[in-house]
Amino acid sequence: MSAEQQIKDTITANTVVLFMKGTKSMPQCGFSSRVAGVLNYMGVDFTDVNVLADDEIRQGIKDFSDWPTIPQLYVKGEFVGGCDIITEMTLSGELDTLFEDNGVTYDKDAANKIREANA
Repeated sequence: MSAEQQIKDTITANTVVLFMKGTKSMPQCGFSSRVAGVLNYMGVDFTDVNVLADDEIRQGIKDFSDWPTIPQLYVKGEFVGGCDIITEMTLSGELDTLFEDNGVTYDKDAANKIREANA
């Protein structure tokens, strides 16, 4: 199976997917750690894909999204963004809205605590 098909299958079969360096329990870069940390803290059930485990997926996800960096977050098959975008969306409340609009369960109190801590 091609990397592109694996990526399509993964983002179709899972509501929230984070392509990252490392895993959600052991991130291998600061940017991946930040996004996984936000999702974990907010109690979001997400699938992690460790791009370090497969060079074809690592390059394939960049080509697939036409986005040069990792991590990359997908919700309901749609590319949301990388670390900076997810950070901004978390702080503005846009990520809450995205999750609510797509039926993704998350801890609203935790999201508010992140915003309060960064105000």
